[in-house]
Amino acid sequence: MIKFFRKIRQQLLSENKLSKYLIYAIGEIILVVIGILIAISINNWNEGRKSADQETLYLNRLLSENKQDIVAFNNNIKELQKGIESVENFSKALKNDAIDDSTLIKSANDYFKYGSIYPIFYSSNSTFDDLSSTGNLKVITNTNLRDSIVQHYANHKFVAERIKIAISWALPLDAPFTHENDIMKFEPNTAFLFPKQPKGLRAKELRNKKVAYISNAAAHYWINMDAIIHLNNLIDKTTVLITKLENELNIK
Repeated sequence: MIKFFRKIRQQLLSENKLSKYLIYAIGEIILVVIGILIAISINNWNEGRKSADQETLYLNRLLSENKQDIVAFNNNIKELQKGIESVENFSKALKNDAIDDSTLIKSANDYFKYGSIYPIFYSSNSTFDDLSSTGNLKVITNTNLRDSIVQHYANHKFVAERIKIAISWALPLDAPFTHENDIMKFEPNTAFLFPKQPKGLRAKELRNKKVAYISNAAAHYWINMDAIIHLNNLIDKTTVLITKLENELNIK
């Protein structure tokens, strides 16, 4: 009987140790799990902070580049408007039979210096290209803003393609006209390369071919006006995007 009770006592003591061990083991597991969860939370917080910093950096770069684009587009428009003015003056001079030779020749010089130049579209796309090529567009958390940015640079491509198409239309008209009429003798930078002619002779040549010259000028007038319309439209859209970027940065 005594042996039986001793056996029961030892079993209880053994079970008590096992219980304590199980409690200790469970406690250790809980501590390890808590440590892992804390580490994951800290890592997620760090990654979130890095992503937020990266987003702010990209937004600031986009803001800066679009402000630069506003300046570039306006400068481009000023040059195109100068060309349009030279076209109008040249056309008026050619249609005015009473105009003096010097004024007519000067209007031709101004046209071939400013009006016959093709429009050029250029914009700052480096940040958007970076976002697109690296897959970092997703760091911009505001989906509406992200869509606006993508659409904005699609507008850039549209304007660039529009100007390219207009130039490709005009080039086949321009090239033979330039060759057939030796117009480079009216271009101030190259006129000195040609044999000198009396003003009266040069003016007479312009008057005799005034329809051809006006036709050539009209093509450049159309190209420049079309470019100005699309650049002004792009300026409006760029201004809207700048406001959205500034608002988003203020939120950040």
